[in-house]
Amino acid sequence: MDKEGVVTAIKNFILPELKEIKDNQAKMSIRLDAVEKRLSDINGHLVDQSRRIDETNKRIDEVRTELTGRIDATNNRIDQLTFQVGKIAQEMERIKREESVTSDILTRLRALEQKTANL
Repeated sequence: MDKEGVVTAIKNFILPELKEIKDNQAKMSIRLDAVEKRLSDINGHLVDQSRRIDETNKRIDEVRTELTGRIDATNNRIDQLTFQVGKIAQEMERIKREESVTSDILTRLRALEQKTANL
């Protein structure tokens, strides 16, 4: 084969392959751009979701702090009421003892009055 025949054969075999490779490379480039855009969109979505989660966590922490404060205040009130009920119970017990003593005194007084009246 002569030089021109070899060049023609190369052109006939290699150039179509090169064109096909270039076409495939162009298609791959387009697909890669689409994938990169999709990844960018997903990344933006994830950043937005992360921000929302952070805001929700912040609100949960605020509510937890508020509820803890309310629970502590309620526990303090319960403690105060328990103390007051204890004092009232002690006072009632004292009054009950005094009433018992008073009742005994009245019974004795009536007995003495009866004895005095009999004399």
